[in-house]
Amino acid sequence: MGKSNNEDPKLKHLSNTQIVITSLTAGALAGALAKTTIAPLDRTKINFQISHKSYSTRKALKFLVETLKKQGFFALWRGNSATMARIAPYSAIQFTSHEQWKRVLKVDQNNGFRNERLFLAGSLAGLTSQALTYPFDFARARMAVTHKLEYATLRQVFHKIYLVEGASAFFKGFVPTMAGVIPYAGMSFFTYDSLKRLYREHIDNTFVIHPIASLLFGAIAGVISQSTSYPLDIVRRRMQTDTTGKYPNMHQTILYVYRTEGIKKGFYKGLSMNWIKGPIAVGISYATYDNIRDILRTSVVKFRTNSKQISCKVN
Repeated sequence: MGKSNNEDPKLKHLSNTQIVITSLTAGALAGALAKTTIAPLDRTKINFQISHKSYSTRKALKFLVETLKKQGFFALWRGNSATMARIAPYSAIQFTSHEQWKRVLKVDQNNGFRNERLFLAGSLAGLTSQALTYPFDFARARMAVTHKLEYATLRQVFHKIYLVEGASAFFKGFVPTMAGVIPYAGMSFFTYDSLKRLYREHIDNTFVIHPIASLLFGAIAGVISQSTSYPLDIVRRRMQTDTTGKYPNMHQTILYVYRTEGIKKGFYKGLSMNWIKGPIAVGISYATYDNIRDILRTSVVKFRTNSKQISCKVN
């Protein structure tokens, strides 16, 4: 099959500014499309994560049906405006920083500890994007579990929480989120990139792989990464949506959930829902990013080539 091509051949024709801009654009579009697709499932998952009620597929479907009947079709996407405000920059920063961290760590060079550096690049990308967009994740969680009369708009979320709970409230759940994103983003990017490398080595030696393969590899990455970090996702959601002081910090939240609900019913509540929505979202995100990024970079290279040819003819 020949040597695997891990480096985008178009990169040598692009400036770093063009690389960053195309990556930011593709990342923002990929994140927005993926999250909008699974928004109703995401809202359902959050509602079960923060409650003491046991989770089951039947109860999840009942929640969706009741929301549809009582609040209308678009209520299923409640909080999606906050999600878009967060996910577009989050996804843009994550994909772009991942590409940059891989270059800094020289992941694609034939040095030792490639797998470790690949995992580290993913973790650092997750930490970078999460730290820069966290207040929007917090606002989105609040909107997802409240009625629209309480927080009608994203602006109201920020305004009311600031007045009632103070600025520090926007960082509730920050520590478990940062702790959870390390294995989540690390395993997600590591799994996806590893599967792409194997695909190139054994099936098709091209930089941009087939969209169906991208979706499949992204889905696998989603299952593995979300399973490894799910308990911390429970903790951060409890802290983000807490308005009574029940969950003051990560340690107390973990103890409370463990004592009142146990490990399986507490820390893994709604995981089966994540196994449905997670692979869909991550698969769409990776496949969309790879293909839009390639389209944008191909267009830029063609534009530069045509511009040079026109310039030469004029001269």
